[in-house]
Amino acid sequence: QVQLVESGGGLVQAGGSLKLSCTASGRTFSSDAVGWFRQPPGKEREFVATITWSSDRTYYADSVKGRFTIARDNAKNTVYLQMNTLKPEDTAVYYCAARAYGSSYYYYTRDVDYDYWGQGTQVTVSS
Repeated sequence: QVQLVESGGGLVQAGGSLKLSCTASGRTFSSDAVGWFRQPPGKEREFVATITWSSDRTYYADSVKGRFTIARDNAKNTVYLQMNTLKPEDTAVYYCAARAYGSSYYYYTRDVDYDYWGQGTQVTVSS
């Protein structure tokens, strides 16, 4: 059974940083595309960032470009989301998701593109 577990969320002041982790069990991540999504209070879930299985390509939502960095360590079966210069509008539940055997030539930005999901971790940015 595949499980994705997010960690690293919390409360931070505007301008601060957090690093989220997503660790997989029951499955080797190394062939999967992995994405981060978020759901702000009262809003729909939205795409944040994605990384190909080989780590050679990343893609970001315009709202986080230049502030967030997605990276992976396949040896640790873990994907990270480094979030810098956080803003109150970044407040949301953050989810990681994996797509089995994702292509290295395509960015997956829709939640329907993903096969496995974590339970989410809360990020709250105070002003």
